[in-house]
Amino acid sequence: MFPTLPTSYFVTLSAMLFALGVTGVLTRRNPLIVFMSIELMLNSANLAFIAFARQFLDVHGQVFVFFIMVVAAAEVAVGLALIVTIFRTKKSINLDELSQLKG
Repeated sequence: MFPTLPTSYFVTLSAMLFALGVTGVLTRRNPLIVFMSIELMLNSANLAFIAFARQFLDVHGQVFVFFIMVVAAAEVAVGLALIVTIFRTKKSINLDELSQLKG
């Protein structure tokens, strides 16, 4: 009924999203942008897992994606808590200024 797209399209999109995430992590100094870039990289890996799970008709890739999403949610919660704490103590969240984390 619906035409199926080749898996290579999804893998190519996943690689482009991953490259965009790596670029964001390496070039930006705002921790919120860095966290969003890391999330983009994790979601691009999820896209690749789902594409291969669909190609091989296996649910193990989808189960793995579920666990990646749980870990990513925990990572965001801890990361945002750290950002708020650092901002309250240092009054800045610029990554260049936070080279030392001493109390």
